[in-house]
Amino acid sequence: MKTILDLCGGTGAWSAPYKQNGYKVINVTLPKYDVKTYKPPKGVYGVLAAPPCTMFSHARTKANKPRSTREAMEVVRGCLGIIWELQYGVKTGAKDTQLKFWALENPNHSVLKNFIGKPAMVFNPYDFGDNYNKQTGLWGNFNEPKKKPVKVNKPKFNRLLTKEIAPEYFGKLSRTERRAITPKGFAQAFYEVNK
Repeated sequence: MKTILDLCGGTGAWSAPYKQNGYKVINVTLPKYDVKTYKPPKGVYGVLAAPPCTMFSHARTKANKPRSTREAMEVVRGCLGIIWELQYGVKTGAKDTQLKFWALENPNHSVLKNFIGKPAMVFNPYDFGDNYNKQTGLWGNFNEPKKKPVKVNKPKFNRLLTKEIAPEYFGKLSRTERRAITPKGFAQAFYEVNK
């Protein structure tokens, strides 16, 4: 059975297509697991990482808690450390590591680019059939899903009514937590080309 690590996976929305198709998915998220101390098992097939974007956001101009990119980068470093650990065992003569893919997700318009460079791919949920706009960057080593955009008839994501954002979690998760959920169309498209 192939193993997928879903780092900072929250609801598991990004890894859901893997789980639904028989992969073993380990959701490495607080409070059960902390990416800063987690030791990955051997033989991981792929890694999905979605570290919190709160401290990187360009929108963070009037927050009560001051921006701490150091604190945020500790989580990103934890995610990257796990990814690196899984690739250290390259066998002599091998051209690739055993890790088939990895991807780290965060908003495209954020200060994270100042730390890890430009993303390999940028998408909006509407590129994969979800009727809203939220530009997202993906860093990593993965097969890029083919975009099949739909026309958006909803307002910009940050102007959606609170009940419209991941309505299945309304009343269970905060607006911020629901905003962080990976769009279903993208999750499925990513799975299709990285399985």
